[in-house]
Amino acid sequence: MRKGKTMKSIWLAGLFLLPGTAFGETLYVSNERGNSVSVIDAATQTLIATWSVGGRPRGITVSKDGKYIYLCASTDHAVQVIERATGKIVAELPSGEDPEQFFLSRDGETLFVANEDGAALTAIDLATKSVAFQVDVGGEPEGVAQSPDGRWVAVTSEEDNVVNWIDLKSKAMVEETPTDLRPRHVEFTADGKELWIAAEVGGTVQIADTATKKVIATLNFEIPGVGAHRILPCGIRFTPDGRTAIVALGRADHVALVDVATRTVRAYVPVGKRVWHVAVSADGTRAYSANGLSDNVSVIDLANAKVVGTVAVGTAPWGIAIAP
Repeated sequence: MRKGKTMKSIWLAGLFLLPGTAFGETLYVSNERGNSVSVIDAATQTLIATWSVGGRPRGITVSKDGKYIYLCASTDHAVQVIERATGKIVAELPSGEDPEQFFLSRDGETLFVANEDGAALTAIDLATKSVAFQVDVGGEPEGVAQSPDGRWVAVTSEEDNVVNWIDLKSKAMVEETPTDLRPRHVEFTADGKELWIAAEVGGTVQIADTATKKVIATLNFEIPGVGAHRILPCGIRFTPDGRTAIVALGRADHVALVDVATRTVRAYVPVGKRVWHVAVSADGTRAYSANGLSDNVSVIDLANAKVVGTVAVGTAPWGIAIAP
């Protein structure tokens, strides 16, 4: 476990709330330049704790049993395991070089980690806390996702402008999908038929057919008063009903709400500066954006497409995860 780290926490009294709703959830935000995780009570929109963690924290998620937070500590070349109840780092997993993002497998037993400097995908067996296998991929991998049927892991290569497809049966990369410039994030639709790809410098979200591994549609974004050079798609999340995609648009300081069926933008919502990633509440009523240059999180009412709250967090928030 990382030595010399202390936990700084300020806990505030909370309310008894029904679990499984937006108002009974907790948000965990990785602060890239603050070397910390901010903990937010979704009901009160209040910062309730700040945890000191490893260097340059980025990817963040919650264990399947809800007991732990997994965190990419990029400059420590490790995935840290944080106990939710105490905020203490209880383990560091061998993650490969410079872990950026990861995806917790559908069964909750494996972490698929994109190693940006290592140009590899590392699969960590959570039961044994060891590397199960590693696959070489394109340069500067960052976004990673597993298909709903468990067969494929898709990994973006920012340097090579492709998505790498890894067959989990053979544990080998079997195909590449060319994309627009600098693909940063990937997200499968719930039925697994489509992979949505955020091409940051290309300014687009591309949709690939999972069966053919070909791009079948490209979404463009136009925001009145915002230059095209500032529209830098990054994080993507779908609402639980699968009808809406929330897309973080980087230096455009907006998120786009996209109708999945028609592939059209139904609204742009102004948020904080340099929005990196987003998360969606379990009931699909709210989204939350990590705003990297304004050091805060925006609370978005999805039905009305507007921000209803802002919570100050640590320096340069990057990733965001939700737990009941």
